[in-house]
Amino acid sequence: MTKISGLLVATALAMTLAACSTPKPAPSEAPPVAPPVTTGGGTTSSIVPGSAEDLRVNVGDTVHFGYNEYSINEDDRATLQRQATWLNKYPAIRVTVEGDCDERGTREYNLALGARRANAVKEYLVSLGVSAGRIETISYGKEHPVCTESTEDCWAQNRRGVTSISGGANS
Repeated sequence: MTKISGLLVATALAMTLAACSTPKPAPSEAPPVAPPVTTGGGTTSSIVPGSAEDLRVNVGDTVHFGYNEYSINEDDRATLQRQATWLNKYPAIRVTVEGDCDERGTREYNLALGARRANAVKEYLVSLGVSAGRIETISYGKEHPVCTESTEDCWAQNRRGVTSISGGANS
């Protein structure tokens, strides 16, 4: 009887060790990819609706300002109206509006001007029905240029407000 119980214990131990040492096979399937989206013109797009890329490509994420100005110009109101419509379509999304300036002026002046630009964008979006609680603002002053040349064309590119998704977006 002791031989049988010893044999049973040895078999159970061997099976336990074999079960622990056998690696699990790696999943062979790739994560699902979003299906292409057909646009109104019949072309397909891999942009996921409600994503940061959707905001940037299909809506527009940037508005520009004049030199030493923070008022929203007529051309950029259309972009902000599209942003408001998009944000109201995706109510779980939260955004940050970044205020940027060109290289001219002191760091302190440009941080203050960038804050006024970001707040102007926020206030306009709120006036179009977007909840103020979904919009944060930050000023980068002249610290995040998209163009580094010292020309008027380059400075104009850097005087901007950029809306970026901070939470709640699709992939």
